[in-house]
Amino acid sequence: MDKMLYIASSGASQDLLGTALRSNNLANAQTNGFKAQLEQARAMPAFGEGLPTRVFAMTESPTNDYEGGAMIQTGRNLDVALQGDGWLAVNDKQGNEAYTRAGSLHVDQNGMLTDSSGNPVIGDRGPMQLPIPLSNISIANDGTISVQPLGAPANVQEEVGRLKLVNPGNKNIERGLDGLFRQKDGAIAVADANVQVRTGMLENSNVNPIEEMVNLISLQRHYEMQVKLMKKASELDAQGNNMMRIL
Repeated sequence: MDKMLYIASSGASQDLLGTALRSNNLANAQTNGFKAQLEQARAMPAFGEGLPTRVFAMTESPTNDYEGGAMIQTGRNLDVALQGDGWLAVNDKQGNEAYTRAGSLHVDQNGMLTDSSGNPVIGDRGPMQLPIPLSNISIANDGTISVQPLGAPANVQEEVGRLKLVNPGNKNIERGLDGLFRQKDGAIAVADANVQVRTGMLENSNVNPIEEMVNLISLQRHYEMQVKLMKKASELDAQGNNMMRIL
């Protein structure tokens, strides 16, 4: 009975991990730029002393769904959505370069350009510091940022920098615990002039709420089945002990 109990208990614990992953996707169904995590479970042999007579279930997230989300028109000058493949470069909380698709940008009181999480946005010369006070700011399709100089006519624009837009390839990046993406080898991606943005728009999450709900229901039912197997193993063990007492 121990084999049956071990398989059922390990499967149940992995179902809980899968449920947490799918629940996280569902919770971010309205998060701008969010990419859904994919989940799968597979059987793994348990190696150790003696013969590998046990197997255990393992839930893993091998990759993410990098399909583009729906474009939402906001009309806000500091909202940008990336067209096709590509990423916006930012500095994480440790000051290291990371990448995001969340293009809701802000300017703090010191003129630092940040994303919606407060991470400094990287430009062609490092973190972007804009001259303040700002007036009539605009972002071109190639990421070039222009502002109206103080006291200048409304039709006069001055370039103050350019967003660092990269495209290292989806196979070469991975999601961190902070939700930002980085290259798997830890290298810094080079700017790609082919990456374009659309101003006044945001990319919505690519999570399909209906699909995630179906997956959650399937995981819940699978978990219930594992619990029934554990109860059955307990019943069989009790019946075996009773037979031993009779003998």
